[in-house]
Parts: sequence; C-alpha cells; structure tokens
Amino acid sequence: MAKWTPFPHAGDYQFDAASVKKHWARLHGGDAEPCPKDAAVLEAWALFHNGDFEKAAAAGLAAGGAGITAANKATSIYANYLEPKEKTRLDLFMQVAERAEAQAAAEPNNANAWYWHAYALGRYSQGISVAKALAQGLGGKVKESLEKAIALSPKHADARIALGAFHAEVIDKVGSLIGGMTYGAKKDTGLKLFQEALKLNPGSAIAMIEYANALVMLEGDKKMKEATALYEKAAIAEPLDAMERLDVEMARSELEEE
Repeated sequence: MAKWTPFPHAGDYQFDAASVKKHWARLHGGDAEPCPKDAAVLEAWALFHNGDFEKAAAAGLAAGGAGITAANKATSIYANYLEPKEKTRLDLFMQVAERAEAQAAAEPNNANAWYWHAYALGRYSQGISVAKALAQGLGGKVKESLEKAIALSPKHADARIALGAFHAEVIDKVGSLIGGMTYGAKKDTGLKLFQEALKLNPGSAIAMIEYANALVMLEGDKKMKEATALYEKAAIAEPLDAMERLDVEMARSELEEE
C-alpha cells in the first residue's frame, strides 16, 4: 500500500498513554469512546492524537478489540483530510465501512462500530455523489447505523452531527417531499440534531462547520450570516490534538476562500 501523506504539523502534539488518559474526556467528547484498559489500544490512540494516522491505524489493528475503533478513526480522519487521491480515499472509506460492519456484527452494543460504519459510508457516498449513493441504497444504511449509535450511546455528539448532515444532504439533493417520504429525512430533525451535538460538545469545530453547511443547504442565503458566524467561531477554536487542528484549519481555509 502507498505511504500515507504525513500530518502537516508533525511534532506539534506530544501525547503519550498517560496524557491521553488524563485528557480522555475532552479528547473524546465527540465520540464518547470509553477509555481503554488495554495499554496497546491506548498507545494507538496516542499515535492518533499526535497525528501519526498511519501508525495509529496499524497499531489499532494489531491490538485488535477496541483497537479496531482507533484504527477506523485514524483511517477515516486521514482519508477525509489528507489523502490526495480520490480513488485511494474511497478505498479507505470502504475498508473502514467493512471493518466496522464486521465489528458491529461481533459487538452489536459497540456504538462506535455503528458510528464508523455510517461515517465511512457517508463520506464514501459524498465521494461518489449523494444521488448515486441513495440510488445504491447506502442512505438507509447510514441512517440506520447512526440511529443505532445514538441509541447505544446517548451522549454521542459526533453521531448526531453525521445524522444531521444526512438529513440536510438528502433534502438538498432530492427535496423535502421525496427526502421525507423515501428516506425519512426531515429539516427540523436535522437542525435539532446539530443543536444537540453542540450542547453535548460545545467547543467542537466540526459540529459548527457541519451545522453551518446544513443551515445553508436547508435554509439558503437567509442563513448565510449565521453560517459564517459558526465558521468564524470554529476558526478560532483551540485545537487539543491533530484531528481538531485539521477541523479548525478547514474552517479557516473556507473563510479565506469566501
């Protein structure tokens, strides 16, 4: 397999097992992942939070068990932000979706197995076009897995963000009538999910970014001012780890392009 593109700020984050444990609640405010007991899994998470995504994925897979979740998150975040080749990105998302599906089958009560299954399929869907993905029946799988993740982990802010984005994207692509009748997508439900996510994880840059995008998709230009304010807030958030840094930088670059 080709080498992964390195995190552009290598060395800026210096987590080890002890500091990951200490900051666990704040680092995992989005995904509500339980702090692992296994030292090898904790090590994989330290690599992830430092931005060493390739090593984190390998370490998580080698550790097995809860390490699969670390590997899936590392692979997904890498593919989303740093992988330059579209085909490779889509392949990585499909790998995560398949691994997470197997993990969910083995551990049906593991909220993040369902979450990463949905996240990877959702990003894959965006890559091939949402309309094409809906035609392939991926929309229902994404929605179902996210609803399971939230039912299993009521404080899962990131699953709410992804489900809110699902409602917004479906309505944006097929309209509210077909979106509601065929896919169960509703504007009010989508917006409420983002508000809940921000209550659960108030400093989340990615929640602000995705909420802003959804507002424009669902409400158009009349919400542009509110959406820009959310982007501005995301752009000045203080990132604690590599993933948050990538979120904040995405907000900044979007504002610069406006």
